[in-house]
Amino acid sequence: MRALLLPVKLRDNAKQRLAPLLVQEDRRSLMSAMIADGFAAARAARAPARVYVVTADPGIAAMAEDFGFRVLHEETQTSESASVDAASRHCESEGVTALLRLPLDLPVMTGGDIDAIFAAEADVVIVPSRDGTGTNAILRRPPTLFPSHFGPDSLPKHQGEAARAGASCVLLTLPRIGMDVDDAADLRALLAHAPAGATGAWLAARPDVVRRLRLPPRPEPPA
Repeated sequence: MRALLLPVKLRDNAKQRLAPLLVQEDRRSLMSAMIADGFAAARAARAPARVYVVTADPGIAAMAEDFGFRVLHEETQTSESASVDAASRHCESEGVTALLRLPLDLPVMTGGDIDAIFAAEADVVIVPSRDGTGTNAILRRPPTLFPSHFGPDSLPKHQGEAARAGASCVLLTLPRIGMDVDDAADLRALLAHAPAGATGAWLAARPDVVRRLRLPPRPEPPA
């Protein structure tokens, strides 16, 4: 059985790197908008038979249940890797043989992008981040093939794990999956994608933020 795994952090702790641009309430509402768009894309995908959401956020759990997704409730969150690996073991125990982990800060992702990852014929399928160093999506067959290493330079770490497991591994370049939002530079790049949905509405309601994003970036001060 093919399934999606969507890990969601507590929204109050999300997107701290956007603090120079956005106050906490705006960061929280941006994350909520991106989650809504991610859930919509997950529901539109045809390949996965089931969608799991792992979170400690009661509001996100309720939203996921409204979408018809299965919620794996966490008491605490130590790291994304720990959350994903624990959830992967649970999914495998329920008969999942191919599990795709996707974050929910990919506001232009579509159901077709998700289906394209499942269509790749390899034990491991990775969609790199826009800068080519991170792991924006990872599909493992089986789900517990190797442990997760999300964070800086996760792409070579996951490739190394796949090699040690003797697993076939392919990299897919999917620009919409690669378009994650962590900092102001990412939000600036997002504007070029003209996002629709909840994230597009969030940007449309904040013309001052958009104006500041369109200003030339300030040069770094000399060391």
